[in-house]
Amino acid sequence: MLFLVETSCSLIGWLLLYILLRHVNRKCDAEWNCRLITLLHGVLIVLLTAYIGFVDGPWPFTHAGSENTPLQILAMLLSLGYFLFDMAWCVYFRTEGPVMLAHHTLSILGIMCALGMGESGIEACAVLFGSEITNPLLQARWFLKQMGRYDSLCGDLVDLLFITFFASVRIGVGGRMLYCELASPKPKLVMKLGGVAIYALSCVFMVDITCFACRKTRAKYRRWQNRGKINDSNGHTR
Repeated sequence: MLFLVETSCSLIGWLLLYILLRHVNRKCDAEWNCRLITLLHGVLIVLLTAYIGFVDGPWPFTHAGSENTPLQILAMLLSLGYFLFDMAWCVYFRTEGPVMLAHHTLSILGIMCALGMGESGIEACAVLFGSEITNPLLQARWFLKQMGRYDSLCGDLVDLLFITFFASVRIGVGGRMLYCELASPKPKLVMKLGGVAIYALSCVFMVDITCFACRKTRAKYRRWQNRGKINDSNGHTR
């Protein structure tokens, strides 16, 4: 019963914040304000889970399946309420595809399992840290596009940082975390299966990101070639 009350409070909190933003930013559309919520959640959870993993402990690579701490429970409740809010928003406005909705669904189920069992909160927080560390960059990319500043050095830097963090943290460090989860005898089978599913989704995202990076690199190379040809033709004309 307490779990339902706490989850409802978290969900209502994110919903009220969204309503407040809609009231304050009346000139902005619904997605703009929803992405502000997403950005806030990403920054907040990255800072909180980083403190949990690096300072408060325990170390997720060696203490998988350990009992949840109050700080871990707080982080999971904040994220559970956010994911429920964002899932409902995405379904209502039909803004996301099946892969992102699957990611939200797995995140919700994983957090609920960790909270319900009272253990494996450190792994859940580690996954939240890895999945949300790229979120602010993803939102920055969207806001740059909306402001017409994406095709710039700043846009290129955001994309480069996003790809670097995604590959190194979600795929590299995430792979190591998954190995420790599967090798440890303490975590329940459901958490191990959830870890495999989340990592598989990250690999699907990585394939899409790699294809995007290749397309963007080819497009920039073609533009560079075209500028060279124009400069050469102008030189011959003079």
